[in-house]
Amino acid sequence: MALQAAALAEADAPAESSAGPARLWLRLLRSPLTLSGVIIVLIFVVLAIIAPWISPYDPSAVSDTTLAGPSAAHWLGTTQNGQDVLSQMLYGARASMFVGIGAAVLTTVLSVVVGVTAGYVGGIGDEVLSLLANVFLVLPSLPLTIILAAYLPHSGSLGIILVITVTGWAWGARVLRAQTLSLRKRDFVEAARATGEPTWRIIVKDILPNQVAVIAASFLGTVTAAILTQASLAFLGLADVTQWSWGTILYWAQTGSALLTGAWWWFVPAGLAIAVLGTALSLVNFGIDEFINPRLRQAGIGTKKAQRGQVRAGRPRGRRHRTAPVPRPAPAPFTQDSTDVVLQVRDLRVEYVSEGGRTRAVSDVSFALRRGEVLGIAGESGSGKSTLAYAITRLHKPPAEIARGEIRYTAPDGRGVDVLAMDEAELREFRWEELSIVFQSAMHALNPVLRIGAQIEDVIVAHRPRMAAPERAARVLELLDIVGIPADRASSYPHELSGGMRQRAMIAIGLALDPEIIVMDEPTTALDVVIQRQIIEKIMELKDRLGFSVVFITHDLSLLIELSDTIAVMYGGKVVEMAPAEDFYRHPQHPYSQGLLGSFPTLGGPKRELTGIVGSPPDLRRLPSGCAFRTRCPHAFDACATKVPELLQVGEPGARGTLAACLLHSVPETTTNELATGETR
Repeated sequence: MALQAAALAEADAPAESSAGPARLWLRLLRSPLTLSGVIIVLIFVVLAIIAPWISPYDPSAVSDTTLAGPSAAHWLGTTQNGQDVLSQMLYGARASMFVGIGAAVLTTVLSVVVGVTAGYVGGIGDEVLSLLANVFLVLPSLPLTIILAAYLPHSGSLGIILVITVTGWAWGARVLRAQTLSLRKRDFVEAARATGEPTWRIIVKDILPNQVAVIAASFLGTVTAAILTQASLAFLGLADVTQWSWGTILYWAQTGSALLTGAWWWFVPAGLAIAVLGTALSLVNFGIDEFINPRLRQAGIGTKKAQRGQVRAGRPRGRRHRTAPVPRPAPAPFTQDSTDVVLQVRDLRVEYVSEGGRTRAVSDVSFALRRGEVLGIAGESGSGKSTLAYAITRLHKPPAEIARGEIRYTAPDGRGVDVLAMDEAELREFRWEELSIVFQSAMHALNPVLRIGAQIEDVIVAHRPRMAAPERAARVLELLDIVGIPADRASSYPHELSGGMRQRAMIAIGLALDPEIIVMDEPTTALDVVIQRQIIEKIMELKDRLGFSVVFITHDLSLLIELSDTIAVMYGGKVVEMAPAEDFYRHPQHPYSQGLLGSFPTLGGPKRELTGIVGSPPDLRRLPSGCAFRTRCPHAFDACATKVPELLQVGEPGARGTLAACLLHSVPETTTNELATGETR
């Protein structure tokens, strides 16, 4: 399907030269099969419209020329009553096309409304709408169609359209609901929600464009099915047989024993017209699938080698070496009244609620983020890093729930805001204005069917609705220039960019409204080391230039040590060590941190054996008693099995040193929250 090919593709794709809508439509018609389908459908539509003016006879008029074969006077012969078959075919096209298109429109609209609403909104509405769709799915459609048609024998085409709509909408709604359920959890939908876009705009701009191929296939398939259903009902005599349609022609041909008398010209044209139109609609569907899916358009733009050349030609050619960094002041000590603290998290606990109980994914985490600071968060998969990021941005969804804690943002003017107390309207204003997020996978976080420039502009539209279009366009180009993407790439789709460009585009979206904080959830995942280096250099350059703070989440400790001011290591949902980056690198205090650092080879100095960490991360639903790391710790002793270590100061109290949650460093005078927030007893 187009949705799967466009939305799930991961590999860097060759670039396509920018093309306007007119050129894209022309490309749609370049396929001989698609062009043939479009021409055939248009011929049928035109003939149906002009039938009264070009029909040589009244389709119901009888004559003495009965059961005559095709001739100059009657191109398709006559019936047993001397009626002209060609005239009946032309008038029949009007009724059949009207039923097919009318039923397809109503059925598709009902399917989209029910399916997308149920899939995106969820909750009790989803359950009710899904139950309704399931009821219609299990009902036998053919008997139901026959019964309904029998009660509406003289309602004409409108009655047939109603019958087909009632019996045919549930399948399309079910498919669209399933697609919406998968899309609403995608990162680009989360990103749109995070930027403050209203629900209707997310559905229209992000959900529906990714389902156009499915909707188009459903519509064209319903046209064919409706024409066949109408013909079947008419053939069985369940429709108004006085109204000419292709099905009516077949009904009278069967009644007049056309097959037994050898009058093939009476029934073959109607059957052939239905078959040809169905084939043409299928060809059009294939063409629409290719046209809507940006990935499939690549088939018509040349060889792979030529495409790769276009990608290289579009990449920025600036210096690859890091420029001299702007000197940064040493981090200030933890103090509660420090004016440079922009985000303060205290005792944050996030739990996943299920029928089996509550599972703590983030347990009593506290930290302070300062202006212009990079706070690095590291840990193995399942340690709670991404859950913490989503909690900070209030993007978590059920079953995730913030059980307790405080997240306090301090604006540049000194005004403090409780993030957890914000309602939806306040969150919409807060996100991207003050705090933005760069998601883990740019290919998933970028909408595959929208151009890069349009996705950046969406953020601006959501928060600056009164900004004029020329100003928005200028801002988009400015942002692309800031992150080092050529201006002509604004019209490119995500798959047309390299992995590094896609990630820089995500950074541009995060910078669109000049936020004070950017949360970066593993922004260099799946990138090679050269591209990683470019991304990190760009992040540091922009941070020093624009002055925002960064919460940087990654598995890569060596990366964090290079770019972070402070590093927090998480294990089992808790912060087990927090320290200035240099101190962490030279003197890690927690055995888990030592194991992580021992897993990375050094580029210089004497060779050493990589030690790593034995075992696997714990299951958060069944954490070991006492210290969660004790089953993997080489220094564990008896007390570790019964006592949960607190995050305590290691070194001089009151100074900004290292905090470690290990019984090897037990300093009862200071508690974790007092140290993390600057309070002392």
